Amino acid sequence: MQLIIKHTTRYEYAEPLMYSIQQLKLTPQDGFGQRVKQWSIQMNGEPHQHIDAYGNIVHTLVVDKNLSEINVTAKGEVETGLPQSETREKLPLTIYLRNTHLTQPDSGIEELARSIGSIQSVSDLQSLSEKIVERVPYTKGATNVFTTASQALETGTGVCQDHAHIFIACCRQLNVPSRYVSGYLFTERGDLLESHAWAESWIDQKGWVSMDVANCKMTNGRHVRLAVGLDYRDACPVSGIRVGGGQESMSVGVDVSQL
Repeated sequence: MQLIIKHTTRYEYAEPLMYSIQQLKLTPQDGFGQRVKQWSIQMNGEPHQHIDAYGNIVHTLVVDKNLSEINVTAKGEVETGLPQSETREKLPLTIYLRNTHLTQPDSGIEELARSIGSIQSVSDLQSLSEKIVERVPYTKGATNVFTTASQALETGTGVCQDHAHIFIACCRQLNVPSRYVSGYLFTERGDLLESHAWAESWIDQKGWVSMDVANCKMTNGRHVRLAVGLDYRDACPVSGIRVGGGQESMSVGVDVSQL
């Protein structure tokens, strides 16, 4: 598929900013069945670009002017559904067995992992996804970026981010390296107006297997990868800190269409 993507983020402040640092992981890369045909990011200022430990392209924007708003627009064209190509791992697989605050298992996670028994195939990952969505139906607005996997499982509500965290926590409990993926999803209805999240697990003889947990299926040509990490905090598209500005409001818009 040829997908056209436009992702806008706008911060508005009641008072002028004194200082702000924005970290942007908004640049897809070739590989894992996709090819970037063109991509650009427009923002207030000139960012510094680097590659992080997970291989993500990161732009860091420092704002030290008295601005009342910050605008970031990432857009471009990505071809998807291509044959999976071999990618060289930058980190040992054991890194992806590490638990984080967002994926720390509790008794509920441990019980769910035991119900799967072991993960040795794609069908096992499918079964785990189905159990997670059955236990935690998609409920928009019920959780936030600070919600942990165990909290989402306990309350029985969550979104794609929570599904991915629960999935990752269970896989790591079963000694299967797993990581969080941020990106975009094309839908015919056009009802996904924000970024998407899924997970990848390492299956021997297969390598990384990408599973869209929220939709209980492997990723396909409708998905565009942005960044990976141990959890949301490592891979979130936009994050930052600031001094001043007073009350902050943020609006995000994502449009994914087929060429």
